Amino acid sequence: MIAKIKGGLHTNDKRWTPIEQEWRGIENVIQQNTYRVVEAFRTSGLSTPDLMGTTGYGYDDRGRALLDGIVARIFGTEAGLIRPQWASGTHALATALKAVTHPGGRLVMVSGIPYDTLGPTLKKLAEQGVRLDITALEEAGGLKPGDVVYVQRSRGYSGRPSWGRDAIVEAAEYAHQFGALLVVDNCYGEFTRPEEPGHWGADLVIGSLMKNPGGTLAPTGAYAAGRSSVIEQVAEELFAPGIGGEVGATAPYLRLMAQGLFLAPQLVGEALMGGVYASWRAASLGIPADPPWAAEERNDIVVALELGSPDRVVAFCQAIQAWSPVDAQAKPEPWQMPGYDHPVIMAAGGFVSGGSLELSADAPIRPPYRVYLQGGVNRWHTMLAVDSAFQSIGF
Repeated sequence: MIAKIKGGLHTNDKRWTPIEQEWRGIENVIQQNTYRVVEAFRTSGLSTPDLMGTTGYGYDDRGRALLDGIVARIFGTEAGLIRPQWASGTHALATALKAVTHPGGRLVMVSGIPYDTLGPTLKKLAEQGVRLDITALEEAGGLKPGDVVYVQRSRGYSGRPSWGRDAIVEAAEYAHQFGALLVVDNCYGEFTRPEEPGHWGADLVIGSLMKNPGGTLAPTGAYAAGRSSVIEQVAEELFAPGIGGEVGATAPYLRLMAQGLFLAPQLVGEALMGGVYASWRAASLGIPADPPWAAEERNDIVVALELGSPDRVVAFCQAIQAWSPVDAQAKPEPWQMPGYDHPVIMAAGGFVSGGSLELSADAPIRPPYRVYLQGGVNRWHTMLAVDSAFQSIGF
């Protein structure tokens, strides 16, 4: 298959036809998301001097304020907050949950057990008197004003499907009938559909710039978008009460955050198209893949491949690393990463450390031995790496 890729997509092999049809559907999503992003930027008043950023306290940072507004418009909310001071998606999620929960209140996680790395934050909230429930939406029971319903949109290291529009709308309607908040962890899901959770009723949406919305250019940071009062709470938790979003230096990051956000719809689309190929190739080899290549919709950039053994997991990830533009000579091995219950192997040879929109593959070493393939801002690169990875495990 590698030789066929080198020769170009348009061959006489009719198996390509359905893949191209799936790609055309993704291009429609790219088009709609691009329109929304371009509108948000061009009507914002952003100018060249605004991209310089600030130092020190970051007072009177016009570019930062304009970018906050752009984030709000893109994600369908009243207000936005985009800051390089967030070190990761987990950091942003921890900030948000500490800001919106309170002792005696409930945090109901209706999408199942969250990412392993969020576990310590949840334990800390429980110690402070927040009641934590992990349960399906229909079993959540009555809520109270001030309670929080939490959705992790992407699957994490689980076998469940990612959450789309209908499920998030249902969760929002359920939370709002009790006066509760809906918080959505949007990591890996940005720009995979023509709308975002803010358009579907979420009160707070959080994500990392090292994933989709950073467009592979943002070197660090995260965003939050939501109701104005909720964003104010998050800003004060990140910085300090009474200061909130009025501080936070942005040099030298502001231009990179803005430009990455502008490019993100196209690059996420490339990742989705690479994922279609990976799922199709897996199906042709009899390897379970989720979502399948002809999925009705794709709500994140992750493809889960069930490889069946730890040796295959390691070999697959090492092959992906070998096709990386950076650190291709490295040979990843499973290790006990902080925040995880099992050894984890991570293949990631991108230009931004931990940048999941760049092609990567990772897996906890535990049954049923799934590898989680994500990213790839050039579908042709993804195809080459995936073919090599399948060959490395004997297919």
